[in-house]
Amino acid sequence: MISYDFPLNERMRTLLRLEDLYARVEYFTEKASANDHQAALGALFEILEVASRADLKSDLLQELERQKRQLALLRGNPGIVEDALDAILGEIENASGTLFGMSGKIGQHLRENEWLMGIKQRAAIPGGTCEFDLPSFHYWLHQDAASRREHIGAWLTPMQPISDALNIILKLLRESGKVHHFTAHAGNFQQMQGGRVAQMLRVTMNSALPCIPEVSANKYVLNIRFVAPNYAAKSTLHEQDVAFDLTFCSL
Repeated sequence: MISYDFPLNERMRTLLRLEDLYARVEYFTEKASANDHQAALGALFEILEVASRADLKSDLLQELERQKRQLALLRGNPGIVEDALDAILGEIENASGTLFGMSGKIGQHLRENEWLMGIKQRAAIPGGTCEFDLPSFHYWLHQDAASRREHIGAWLTPMQPISDALNIILKLLRESGKVHHFTAHAGNFQQMQGGRVAQMLRVTMNSALPCIPEVSANKYVLNIRFVAPNYAAKSTLHEQDVAFDLTFCSL
């Protein structure tokens, strides 16, 4: 099975982009080659750009607090496992504490690092990080993997509370919805929303199906169009019935 997350507001788009970028940094940092660690730095620079929104930290803190209040109301509910509830409340408490403890603008320690900012500036130019452009970066890439990994960890750690907070919020978001089973006839599906507002839609389908969902939605109507992948020309409608699961996710 393969799942596609479709955020329905800018806030969710930001969180999903950051989730992807943090996962990419972690993946490439764990590798050992210089090319992998260069890719990790590239993702770190992208995190810096995406996370530069002035209200991101406060948005995350407010959402964590809201989820904490809502979950606390579930205490004593016979359908709730108390240990699991205590565990998620503990995670929220820890994430809120470390996030609140972040001082200054997100990524300010990176902006104050002239060496990193020089690499970031050159990385925006196609082929701009060649050894003759950045000999000091070339030198760094030829150090041992453990040393490079330690540097990347030191640059990433001050921004880790953002990742911890958004991971909790997105986990709760994905688990919030009820799964509905539908069939898109001849590749098209439409449903009237009746004013229902979700923050994210999740489409899950058999990964063997040769089609990709394209979603457009507002509070009145939801449209999903399944297109056949075409890597050489414009995609075309997959004109066959497609069975899929649809989850409306909302905190």
